[in-house]
Amino acid sequence: MGGIQKFTIPCNWKLAVDNLFDWYHVGITHSSAMMSGIAGNGPTPGIKSELGREHFVMLGEYGHAVGGPKYTPEYAEFVKQWAGDESWRQRPEVIQEMGSVALRSMGHPSIFPNLWVTESNQVSLRLPKGPYSTEIWWFTIIEKGLEPGAFKQRVGMANHVFGPAGMLEMEDGENWGESTRGAAGVVSKRFPLHYAMNLGRVEVLEEEGGPLHIEAKVNEHAQLWTYRSWADYMAADSWAELKANHTPPPEDHA
Repeated sequence: MGGIQKFTIPCNWKLAVDNLFDWYHVGITHSSAMMSGIAGNGPTPGIKSELGREHFVMLGEYGHAVGGPKYTPEYAEFVKQWAGDESWRQRPEVIQEMGSVALRSMGHPSIFPNLWVTESNQVSLRLPKGPYSTEIWWFTIIEKGLEPGAFKQRVGMANHVFGPAGMLEMEDGENWGESTRGAAGVVSKRFPLHYAMNLGRVEVLEEEGGPLHIEAKVNEHAQLWTYRSWADYMAADSWAELKANHTPPPEDHA
């Protein structure tokens, strides 16, 4: 689609990046949007089940990661109205290219440090404009040759889910802004943010031909990996030093 949606949220950019992996907030933050019928098909049932959903996390070198729900036919049907049909997963060429590990993920890919590929048809950049301000860029990609009704639905979702008029973006953005504001308080500055959800309780799995991955309930392993990698980048004086000293993805427990 022509044009890029650009707007500013009063938050630190890392909180916006953090949010893309987080499936704990969905049933709480977005319950009102789901009840309003954001997808255009009436209220979305079952949103509270997100709190106990199976997670699937893949950690890549230098901070890249994928985190979010594990693929199941039931979850694919649940998100079909805004994420599209998942039947492409059954095509032989897709199975050969992605392998069994990647095909079990319905999470959000993050290209470190600040590019998010959504589960639908958009790509987002979170650009820092200082410690308390972030400019968000949204790019929308739509297949050629869609019939008019499907085209209209895709454009409507692109406008009303994320972006400056997006209902989910408004709800998320309020969290990011208030969290940024709260973290600058006199007392809150004395304490680190708490990222311990499922920490130390899961095994990092490896299958032949597939990436390292974690299968667990909702967790914060992808967020921790992002911040660990960010610390590596900040500590390095050059690309050569970063390549020599960066932290590898965990291979045993997380």
